[in-house]
Amino acid sequence: MADAATPKKMKFAVLMSGGDSAGINAVIQAVVKASILRYINIPHLLNSHTPLTPPYRCSLADITIKADPIADPTARERMHGGKATNLIENLRFGDSNPLRDGTGDHAGGRTLKGRYIVWDDVRGWFAEGGTLIGTARSKVFRTPECRLAAAYKLAKEGIGALAVCGGDGSLTGADLFRSEWPTPISTLHAEGRITDEQLKKHGHLCIVGLVGLIDNDMSMTGLTIGAPTALHRICEAIDNINSTAASHSRTFVLEMMGRHCGWLALLAGVSAGAYYIFIPERPPHTVPWEDEMCKAIKIHREVGKRKTLVIVAEGAHDSDLKPIRAEYVKEALSDCLGLDTRVTTLGHT
Repeated sequence: MADAATPKKMKFAVLMSGGDSAGINAVIQAVVKASILRYINIPHLLNSHTPLTPPYRCSLADITIKADPIADPTARERMHGGKATNLIENLRFGDSNPLRDGTGDHAGGRTLKGRYIVWDDVRGWFAEGGTLIGTARSKVFRTPECRLAAAYKLAKEGIGALAVCGGDGSLTGADLFRSEWPTPISTLHAEGRITDEQLKKHGHLCIVGLVGLIDNDMSMTGLTIGAPTALHRICEAIDNINSTAASHSRTFVLEMMGRHCGWLALLAGVSAGAYYIFIPERPPHTVPWEDEMCKAIKIHREVGKRKTLVIVAEGAHDSDLKPIRAEYVKEALSDCLGLDTRVTTLGHT
């Protein structure tokens, strides 16, 4: 039986994949800070599933979890408020620029290899947009061969836990990777690529998913990371459009993200006072729907309204599951009512 005072060693990695969303940097900062407070030293932060497969982008270092802080001879000296903490010893200057711009991966420069991420490395990340550790999409991760290579990377580096930040594709890939475990590690052992000790150590893989989606379309999740900020940005854009629309008596058709979920389109429409909203969850029941839309907008114009706003989620469709496109809505309004109509697409990169 192992000595209770012996630290349990493992490796923990934070991985960013897919499209970025507002708040991801705050999440990464929170993971790093929470890990420091719990004696978990994060060796590096990864972008996309590609670093798990050749060529390996990031180098990882050992981290330690102290299961019993009191068993550590120096723990009592770090007691604060009756609880042991290594917070103060991690409040030192890090190398935030190499972590931000990726130069920390270059062995010839101020490399991050051989040390863990400290508090100062992520200082100020809370208010930063995008994702400072970078991100990418990896189609090759869909293949069994690539996932086997990823399992080998985890075993080789001793990584036993992953925090995956991303959207539907990222979390689907992570869930697929989890569902196959421990088959990949057993295959590697049968091929002689890993030792008996590595097989035993990596019999279980811990994965936590952090949902970064501006669409807010993840089931069983109240609010996804980035959705409120995306809605705020959409409302700001609509405010700017409204002034021009009213000045020129124009109609604007706004298309926004929402392939399977119309949360953004619905809340933006309610907030901005849109006259018509198309979302995937509630297709128009009237056939043809163009007549119903034009009738409603004609009534608004007849009572003196000088502008018209129509919002279309990118995944909107009719009752026959035919897509409803912003350009087609524009043509319908122009042909039926003779309105000066423009299309604006928001949120696509």
